[in-house]
Amino acid sequence: MAAKPCIPKGSRDFSPIEMAKRNYIFDTIRNVYHLYGFQQIETPAMEMLSTLMGKYGEEGDKLLFKIQNSGDYFSGLTDEELLSRNASKLASKFCEKGLRYDLTVPFARYVVMHRDELTFPFKRYQIQPVWRADRPQKGRYREFYQCDADVVGSDSLLNEVELMQIVDTVFSRFGIRVCIKINNRKILTGIAEIIGEADKIVDITVAIDKLDKIGLDNVNAELREKGIDDAAIAKLQPIILLSGSNEEKLATLKKVLDASETGLKGVAETEFILTTLKRMKLKNEIELDLTLARGLNYYTGAIFEVKAIDVQIGSITGGGRYDNLTGVFGMAGVSGVGISFGADRIFDVLNQLDLYPKEAVNGTQLLFINFGEKEAAFSMQVLAQVRAAGIRAEIFPDASKMKKQMSYANVKGIPFVALVGENEMNEGKVTLKNMETGEQKLVTSEELMVELEK
Repeated sequence: MAAKPCIPKGSRDFSPIEMAKRNYIFDTIRNVYHLYGFQQIETPAMEMLSTLMGKYGEEGDKLLFKIQNSGDYFSGLTDEELLSRNASKLASKFCEKGLRYDLTVPFARYVVMHRDELTFPFKRYQIQPVWRADRPQKGRYREFYQCDADVVGSDSLLNEVELMQIVDTVFSRFGIRVCIKINNRKILTGIAEIIGEADKIVDITVAIDKLDKIGLDNVNAELREKGIDDAAIAKLQPIILLSGSNEEKLATLKKVLDASETGLKGVAETEFILTTLKRMKLKNEIELDLTLARGLNYYTGAIFEVKAIDVQIGSITGGGRYDNLTGVFGMAGVSGVGISFGADRIFDVLNQLDLYPKEAVNGTQLLFINFGEKEAAFSMQVLAQVRAAGIRAEIFPDASKMKKQMSYANVKGIPFVALVGENEMNEGKVTLKNMETGEQKLVTSEELMVELEK
């Protein structure tokens, strides 16, 4: 007996209806990116591991899918190496490539490789799948799409402002209420400095980024495990639990970080972004959240994260400023800032809130019933006119029983069927049936198209 086929955990098949919904998401995001002057590129699913490793921190490196070399990849290994059973060391010997973990690092590689062809500032967007060897759970998959927009070659904070406007516009078009959270890695660096743990900035940010998921006590426990003493942890508490309006938080931070030049620079950058956005009158809330750290090591300035208000799910958009990313590929001094929409989580949110417009998920608008060879030949002529007018239409390919053909229309949610028998052919018309109301009328091909365009 043949084994039942399956797909890897953390991956999914998508039905025609699901694909219609996903394309609605991609098209909405793509249209907003175009409004702001972004151009589309694509990069390969595979990158060299040397491109990917070391860019996402220690935890990120563990989640990279590595691709085994083709051919006799054991030929260059000694017996001692094989018997060592050291998985990471062995992988480094016979895995030269990996599936991309995100779209930002491949984009940085793209910029360096194509620098002579680009005009800076370069505004690109990319809508492609990425892969992470993570533990699958609700809203988290091993294969998922990201919809990124980045600007490189400009230090201006107006880029951050426009990216937040893009976020606000996209979710307003979806009808999803969100909270846009903002912080700055310079503020976090300043906090690490004033509590006397400047060299532990990565450990601190990785830990406090988990506050929503694991709670304050577990965050503090993780900080202790990383060697941060209780006195420093005590100083950290009132800062990460700071409350009040954005203006009140900024005012407090100016006092708390008075001794940190880096920290104050982060406060000034954040204040400019928030003040400018306030004048733009966003439809969604934007909040300064000091627990937002975003674990990726390459962020150096403003960082963003978006949470849905009406659905319990993780971050559905994130991003930030990364001043030094292209430097690791030999192109120093190029600043960048970007955002990434999590299309798969947005898909889940729209499903839960039932926010898809009817026209976004409708497929075929009109089905011609097939009564036989002559009727089908007549129908094909009308069908060509209907399609030329941009109406999505099809003909049932077989002269099957009427019940089967009508059932096909019902299952596919086709709102209208066209019936062509001997009487219709004699009059050069078709009978149009509304599948929802059951109403039927005899119409010409021109009248048929007018009815459907309503």
